[in-house]
Amino acid sequence: MASVLQSALALAGWDGYGILHLLVIVSLGLLLLQVVGLIYKRKQTVKAFQRFPGPPCHWLYGNVHEFQQDGKDLDKVAGWAAEYQDVFPVWFGNFQAFLFVTHPEYVKAVLSRGDPKSNLVYHFLLPWIGKGLLVLSGQKWFQHRRLLTPGFHYDILKPYVKLMSDSTNVMLDKWEKLISDDHPVEMFQHVSLMTLDSIMKCAFSCNSNCQHNSDDSYIQAVYELSYLTNLRLRCFPYHNDLVYYLSPHGFRFRKACSIAHQHTEKVIQQRKESLKDAKELEKVQQKRHLDFLDILLNARDENGEGLSDADLRAEVDTFMFEGHDTTASGISWILYCMAMYPEHQEKCREEIREILGDRDTVEWDDLAKMTYTTMCIKESLRLYPPVPGISRLLDKPLTFFDGRSVPADSLIGISIYALHRNASIWKDPQVFDPLRFSPENSSHRHSYAFLPFAAGPRNCIGQNFAMNEMKVAIALTLRRFQLSPDEARPPIKIPQLILRSKNGIHLRLKKVT
Repeated sequence: MASVLQSALALAGWDGYGILHLLVIVSLGLLLLQVVGLIYKRKQTVKAFQRFPGPPCHWLYGNVHEFQQDGKDLDKVAGWAAEYQDVFPVWFGNFQAFLFVTHPEYVKAVLSRGDPKSNLVYHFLLPWIGKGLLVLSGQKWFQHRRLLTPGFHYDILKPYVKLMSDSTNVMLDKWEKLISDDHPVEMFQHVSLMTLDSIMKCAFSCNSNCQHNSDDSYIQAVYELSYLTNLRLRCFPYHNDLVYYLSPHGFRFRKACSIAHQHTEKVIQQRKESLKDAKELEKVQQKRHLDFLDILLNARDENGEGLSDADLRAEVDTFMFEGHDTTASGISWILYCMAMYPEHQEKCREEIREILGDRDTVEWDDLAKMTYTTMCIKESLRLYPPVPGISRLLDKPLTFFDGRSVPADSLIGISIYALHRNASIWKDPQVFDPLRFSPENSSHRHSYAFLPFAAGPRNCIGQNFAMNEMKVAIALTLRRFQLSPDEARPPIKIPQLILRSKNGIHLRLKKVT
């Protein structure tokens, strides 16, 4: 083909230098078009957000250079929210901006509509989790949501409580061996393995033994992918796919993706192989309720077609990540709050002892009885939301309650962290006060003031699963251990898709007698 093109150009009188000059001109022309497009886009964004004051911008970096991953980033956004009255633009570079909202009325206006996820942020996740429920939009999102919702029916969730208890007790047994020398234990790594073990058992009917297996490559890959995705968002040259692909960070991202995909492929293939056995297939077909992977493998559209391999892996990758990593964040920060506030820890322990007695396994009916423990869990989720922020891309214009409007295609950022610490909504927002979530105090609160699992039509499909697992893990941990903080290493909170600690979450554990 190349020789034919060269011959055609030669017949037209083009020599080698002429062809080179033509390529240079075409390349410069395409580059110029891109620059013009970016300038036009910036002007449109400035115009769209002109009625919303915000923090001053650097001429090149916008506001992104102020995010240093030093533990102050989230509080910086909360400070801007207070200064600019809960709605303000934040620029990532000179050409891309989100309008951040941090008040329930603004948040309700956005989330109640069901707009798609931001194409900027979630585009970076596609090579990892594919087009699963997290990033899908439109009719395909609706179809997948309707398909998967039965997998989180309470009849499905009931038997999971025992599996969650078993996974938690494996972790606690490991901790008993680690505390003999009075060394602090880093929570996040252990809890991540426990929640991965749990999601594998519950949603995928797979006994991975990952808590005893020294190979935690999948957990490390998820850490790496979360870090690199957050870094890419903050480094605006990396917004270009080609630049990122050729960069060292792009290479690391692809390597971590490969490890994550190998893990999920193994789970899928093991189940497919087991279903070739007639007895195993009959067992699945006789189940009153199918688990998550059963649903995916048995799904059929109106034409009798099952999910494509790409769709199947995307949903498994999505739930493998979301089903363990966000819950691990929640549990780890709840344990930290229990350690920091021993009076509340003791009240929870007394309640749990009364409910469980001598049992070391939580049962389904126990969950509803954990009144004070649930209030403490919710208060921790308020102060340390596992997903500190989400974003939407408006598919049509939006007018807020104050009369100000933004056009279609605007990017909206919702800082759940800042919303949960908004002093106009929460009295003394920095104070840990579980009684905020008593029935009487909750009844008058705005329905969009507390959003650990988002809200609206695109809320978290697995929120009941996650809350149940948090209750099980906290109950069994407090039944067995007394927690206190490692004052030498306070956690440094950083947002990396989920809320993590830069230096881990280190707690001292003492066996309860």
